Amino acid sequence: MASQPLTTHVPDIRVRPSNQRPADPKARFVVYWMTAFRRTASNFALEHAVAWARQLRKPLLIVETLSCDQRWASDRHHAFVLDGMADNAAACRRADIRYYPYVERQPGEQIDLLVALGSQACAIIADDFPIESVSAGVRRVAGRVNVRLEEVDSNGLMPLRAADRVFPTASAFRRFLQRTLPDYLPEMPKPNPLARVGLPRAGGLPREITRRWPPAASRLLAADPTALAGLPITHTIGRVAIRGGTLSARKTLRQFLKHKLAGYAGNRNHPDLDGTSGLSPFLHFGHISVHEVSRELAKAEGWSPPAVADTTTGRREGWWGMSESAEGFLDELVTWREVGLNRCAHAEDCDRYDSLPDWAKATLAEHAADRREYVYALGQFEHGRTHDRLWNAAQAQLVCEGRMHNYLRMLWGKKILQWSADPREALAVMIELNNKYALDGQDPNSYSGIFWVLGRYDRPWGPQRPIFGKIRYMSSRNTARKLKLTEYLERYASEEGREQ
Repeated sequence: MASQPLTTHVPDIRVRPSNQRPADPKARFVVYWMTAFRRTASNFALEHAVAWARQLRKPLLIVETLSCDQRWASDRHHAFVLDGMADNAAACRRADIRYYPYVERQPGEQIDLLVALGSQACAIIADDFPIESVSAGVRRVAGRVNVRLEEVDSNGLMPLRAADRVFPTASAFRRFLQRTLPDYLPEMPKPNPLARVGLPRAGGLPREITRRWPPAASRLLAADPTALAGLPITHTIGRVAIRGGTLSARKTLRQFLKHKLAGYAGNRNHPDLDGTSGLSPFLHFGHISVHEVSRELAKAEGWSPPAVADTTTGRREGWWGMSESAEGFLDELVTWREVGLNRCAHAEDCDRYDSLPDWAKATLAEHAADRREYVYALGQFEHGRTHDRLWNAAQAQLVCEGRMHNYLRMLWGKKILQWSADPREALAVMIELNNKYALDGQDPNSYSGIFWVLGRYDRPWGPQRPIFGKIRYMSSRNTARKLKLTEYLERYASEEGREQ
């Protein structure tokens, strides 16, 4: 049976073996190792694991792990993930599927757990997510188990490996999407891959495994502060009001489609109007898929895939055949999100200064020694102690809520570049603050935003300015003049500082 081709509806381009081991049809269960696509809906990786289990007539064991050795691991990020683990536990109970939530207490424990489970597994299916902290763990397990391990891509509408190169600009990637995406739009994951699967019931796991790696207790899955306090993570970055998980993600999506979508084109840049979707943290942690979001958007718009325009001009509007607001939202959801996935999947330097375009590095180097009227250290940035009231407000929102208004996030980065001793230091500050506080930090999409500040995916702009050179410039004064900010500043800004 192991030599028979697997019958699966998951496209081949989304599946890749991580080792050359065969599957073992005589073992006890099929393992799905959930690390990035933390959901039981619209998930190609879970769907592929179900296909293995059905073909081998074995139980499915879903193992969701949460590591403690991430540089920015904190109560904030852990609590958000744990909310999702609680949702997944409930979904698996309803489907009568064995779910094993494991939260590390020592670095590397999740790797040892998967190796131990691998000794009794028919096959292991893992998430194919192009960030080193995830992919490195998969490689470590793949090299230590004697059973087949496959990675499955459930990241975006476009498979990661539909492209074989990195795209230098968003417009170039958009043209590629318009030419290629119609072939993949019909290939949607099942909304509920656990429905009526008819798998054998899973028995108990060996006691030597459950004793050494006990599953997360109910108090920990509830993100109880006392339980979190026992974990070796940062406890000074507290959780925020936004609850994680698929249920919260779907509620956020419904509210966006019902109350905000119609005005998205005109409202999204104005902080007072709060016109953005709020989906970024849920997409980052995999609590909802871009497939589900696009499917629900299509229903709201009365749209079907053949409606796309027969053009590859790379224009933002007109290709999808939807309303102006829906097309603007899709450009953020698909083009800008997936161009970051493309970079991280095909290059190992997505978070490094030297990955910037040559023109950007040249102009920044030319102006690196320019006089700076203000220079702030990391601690001053972190605590919002600059002269600029608007910048301080944006930083306060990030620290307090784990998010920042999309337009102000661009200004936030530009001012860090302007007020840092040199561009490399500016990059380090942006990465540190974003990854430490933002719920969508450490993501290909957020790295795209940070590096856009320094010229990635952009073009040279004139006239040249001090410090920026040919890098696109933004000012707080112009931003305040263009945007509706009164309520935002009242909520987040102290009376200190003046707009510049």
